[in-house]
Amino acid sequence: LRGRIVVLAFFPRARTSGCTIQMKAYRDQYATLFGGGKDVTLLAISTDSAAALASWAIDEKFPFTFLSDAGKVAGPLYATLPEGRSAESRVAFVIGKDGRIAKVFRPFREVDATAYTELAAAITTARATTSTPSSR
Repeated sequence: LRGRIVVLAFFPRARTSGCTIQMKAYRDQYATLFGGGKDVTLLAISTDSAAALASWAIDEKFPFTFLSDAGKVAGPLYATLPEGRSAESRVAFVIGKDGRIAKVFRPFREVDATAYTELAAAITTARATTSTPSSR
């Protein structure tokens, strides 16, 4: 996905109250926050099964991609799944076009409207950054 802005949004569990608030906010603001997916890829990640995530995405008409970390591989790499825990922590990463992490929201405050404003600002900053590994 190099050359695109990527938002990795780790979250604890599908269909729970806080996660539903967060994913519905992403859905409802998808056009403005993520450019309708044209230049920003949103990947929502939890330890739920792929089937559970797919079912939830269909039921709620989420327009973005869910990834299952049921094998608990990605969480430890991003320090979102502490040892001994079964669910991811709520953390969002904005990754720039150059593949580098531009901003980390740890924790992402899903019930706070300013968290989405701050996420939008981080995405805007990442859009303005045009450096790529070959131009350095």
